[in-house]
Amino acid sequence: MVSQQTFVIVGASLAGAKAAETLRDEGFGGRVVLVGEEPERPYERPSLSKDLLVGDVATDKVYVHEPGWYDDHSIELWLGRRAIDLDPAAHQLRLNGGERLGYDRLLLATGATPRALRVPGAELAGTHRLRTLGDAQELRAGLSGGGRRVVVVGGGWIGLEVAAAARSHGNDVTVVEPQPTPLRSALGDAMGTMFADLHRDHGVHLRLNTGVVEVTGAGDRVSGVVTSDGARLPADLVVVGVGARPNVELAEAAGLTVENGVVVDQSLRTFDPDIFAAGDVANIYSTRRGQHVRVEHWDNALHTGPAAARSMLGQPVDYDRTPYFFTDQYDLGMEYTGFADTERCDLVVRGDLDGRELVAFWVSGGVVRAGMNVNVWDVSADIEALVRTPQPVDLDRLADPDVPLSELLPR
Repeated sequence: MVSQQTFVIVGASLAGAKAAETLRDEGFGGRVVLVGEEPERPYERPSLSKDLLVGDVATDKVYVHEPGWYDDHSIELWLGRRAIDLDPAAHQLRLNGGERLGYDRLLLATGATPRALRVPGAELAGTHRLRTLGDAQELRAGLSGGGRRVVVVGGGWIGLEVAAAARSHGNDVTVVEPQPTPLRSALGDAMGTMFADLHRDHGVHLRLNTGVVEVTGAGDRVSGVVTSDGARLPADLVVVGVGARPNVELAEAAGLTVENGVVVDQSLRTFDPDIFAAGDVANIYSTRRGQHVRVEHWDNALHTGPAAARSMLGQPVDYDRTPYFFTDQYDLGMEYTGFADTERCDLVVRGDLDGRELVAFWVSGGVVRAGMNVNVWDVSADIEALVRTPQPVDLDRLADPDVPLSELLPR
């Protein structure tokens, strides 16, 4: 497909790289420019808080494509450049180096940024956030060899994965979390308690219902944290994992609709017909749910990038993939499928909760909204089918491990 058009992708991320790949796979012959603020070519982020941090994978394994792939596919990589202004009327993108890049169609794949800890001392050396490959490499160097006192601020997915990695290196680890259990907003109290017990069993100290009010230092380096209950915890390293915010600044400046991310329709298009969004930054309309949904997980980036590329090419797209994510912590592996408001759902558990070998379901009105398999494998396809089924299920049979999940699906 010969074309004189220029397609620009802002964000050399997994979503951006997969969008560029799909443009070429679909036969687009025009110019493709992939703009990234980091100096690295696109890489995948799950390893940053999992096997890369533990040391189970080499750095070169995290990249989406081999170094020569972009040249081989005539994709221009503009790395180490930050997009600072977007002019939809002129179809121009301005970069921090002064360059102006014209486009026919543009994809925003700008991702998300870890939230900062807004307390005194939070900028001291030895205080880490984890988002980039450089962050992971620096943190791994600090954890390697063990024997350090590590305080993790936040008991969400990143915080718990970092805690597990830190313990694997032989460090003393404390997690400070303001909620009564880790992962409470994502999983609710029962499943949050399961993860709390998992970490306690591996020697992690949990300080729940507690916040951090100050990071203390010796000179310009961190020496500890002060908690909201007045405790002083010594620390050689502090890792902040208190959530992330979508990078919407470019979209806001351009006058695009922004609400919990860049608002797009089911085809991943903004109200501007030539601007699209994918990955963590995109708040996507789900025709099945009748609402917008923004998801910050690897699977979402992996699939929204190609969907956006096809939409940019004028192909019909109705993106409605079921959210999916996973975690590996110590000897626990978990996959979560769906999207549930835990406060409005009943929890149904099949299997051994104490032994951490189970499938949990979040159910509302008898309908399965989400499912999580913990150390139980080869069931994610059935879980997704149940999540996508609008009919109520028999809850007693749902909780019975002797009833195959496939038998609960409508015939």
